[in-house]
Amino acid sequence: MRVEKTALPGVLLATPDVFSDDRGFFLESFNARTFAAAGLPTAFVQDNHSRSAAGVVRGLHYQLERPQGKLVRVVRGAVMGVALDIRVGSPTFGRWATFQLDDENHHLVSIPPGFAHGFCALAESTDVVYKCTDFYAASDDRGVLWNDPDLAIPWPAMAARVSEKDARYLPLRAPRSDLPVYRP
Repeated sequence: MRVEKTALPGVLLATPDVFSDDRGFFLESFNARTFAAAGLPTAFVQDNHSRSAAGVVRGLHYQLERPQGKLVRVVRGAVMGVALDIRVGSPTFGRWATFQLDDENHHLVSIPPGFAHGFCALAESTDVVYKCTDFYAASDDRGVLWNDPDLAIPWPAMAARVSEKDARYLPLRAPRSDLPVYRP
């Protein structure tokens, strides 16, 4: 497995070893020993799976009291993924990193607690699966406006289908008291 740092400390892009032949391919999507040796998290408590149509944006989501680290991959289709540092006082507060995850590059991205996460599906019937380091708590559900003009995330032109909930989130720099605090 190859692991690369992104522009955001703690957000890592991993490429597993893929063994292909004329029958298809095989890869390990998770191996606790390999992940620990590579500096990736290994303590997951929940797996999620979403399917999205092309142009659907999900995010930018986070939990405040029970923050979730995520290990995200695409098993069908493609996404432009985003990790956003929302930790007040962080040297990289308000900065984001984008990455393409798809069913051909097999990349995984590790997003630690304290970051918001979102993606735009680039293909029909895109399936995203992700492991979480804490359980989802509906009462702790938070988000940042996906198209916040101050962030200027370069969403694909097709990005237009957003849930009502995601469309109501506040911009990152709006007056708010629901952001995590950076702890070096």
